Amino acid sequence: MKQLAAGLVLSLGLASCVQYPTEKQGVVDMRPSISFRLVGAIDGAARIFIDSLDTGSAAEYLEGRGALRILPGTHLVQVVAGGVTVWEEKVYVADGVNRTLIVK
Repeated sequence: MKQLAAGLVLSLGLASCVQYPTEKQGVVDMRPSISFRLVGAIDGAARIFIDSLDTGSAAEYLEGRGALRILPGTHLVQVVAGGVTVWEEKVYVADGVNRTLIVK
């Protein structure tokens, strides 16, 4: 009887050590991203506009430092410094694309 009780306690102890399989799921962000390389007199204080929406300063999205996630499709990208549009370009970006725009 003692052996049966000891076996039961041992089997319960071992069963509690079993780790059940887990499943990890993640979501991959396939939205395209753009970053900027500023050339010339344009500095990081310039503002970036995507389809007439102010998205922040150019310094936030410099190549190698940060990128701006946008929806796939065609967008009007503008760089505004001192209230004046100093650069603009229509760009098309597809899912998963990381593009660097050179602003001169």
